[in-house]
Amino acid sequence: MAKIFPLSEGVFTIGHDKQFVPFNLHEDELTDRPIGSLLVEIQPFLVITSKDVIVFDTGLGFKNANGELQIHDNLRNIGYDPEQVTKVMLSHLHKDHAGCLVYKDDNGVLKTTFPNATYYIYRPEADFALSTGYPSYHPEDIEPLLTTAQVHWLDGEEGEVDGYIKYTHSGGHCPQHIVYLVQDGEHKIFFGGDEAPQLKQMKMKYVAKYDFDGKKAMQLREQYAEQGKQEDWEFLFYHDVKSAVAKL
Repeated sequence: MAKIFPLSEGVFTIGHDKQFVPFNLHEDELTDRPIGSLLVEIQPFLVITSKDVIVFDTGLGFKNANGELQIHDNLRNIGYDPEQVTKVMLSHLHKDHAGCLVYKDDNGVLKTTFPNATYYIYRPEADFALSTGYPSYHPEDIEPLLTTAQVHWLDGEEGEVDGYIKYTHSGGHCPQHIVYLVQDGEHKIFFGGDEAPQLKQMKMKYVAKYDFDGKKAMQLREQYAEQGKQEDWEFLFYHDVKSAVAKL
């Protein structure tokens, strides 16, 4: 049975300007934020399987009050070091999902966030991210990683990693988005990135304006929900403020 640990960077609002502004659930009011602002968690995940120590998406790359990367601090708080991570699986490269591929240490030296990990990236998404750029993609956070030997490119409409992690090109939230299904023994874990971002969204039928193809994303959520129920998937919800991990 795999172990799952949410690695929350906190709760934020995001408006039409694509800026993530910290939000205190006990003090702040959503009505004080610009009209149309969404309330989201930024929440990478650590999944410990029988074979690997996996991080799913890497967050915004924020540092804590001590100047330490939040994701490093989160890992250490649950008993793991960044050096132990063996795989980093990216659903897509929007800045809130790939803002911590690399970082600068105290001496200003650029380093990969997980020095011993293989980073799995969908090749068409990297091409799209670098050609598209701001505001959704930050090429300066992506390009340094691509020059390292740590990248493993994923291609095609679907495929498999090490015989137990399936990926599928989904393309609803952004054109080259992918999703993952991990099967560790009988345990099935689904990471849908921004196509299955919150528990409530799996139960509602609606077209979201922030998706590249809203109708397709809606259909995908219905598909994932139905298959997940039938096959007893455990869902990882990257943007859910209350339910990080759940079965439907």
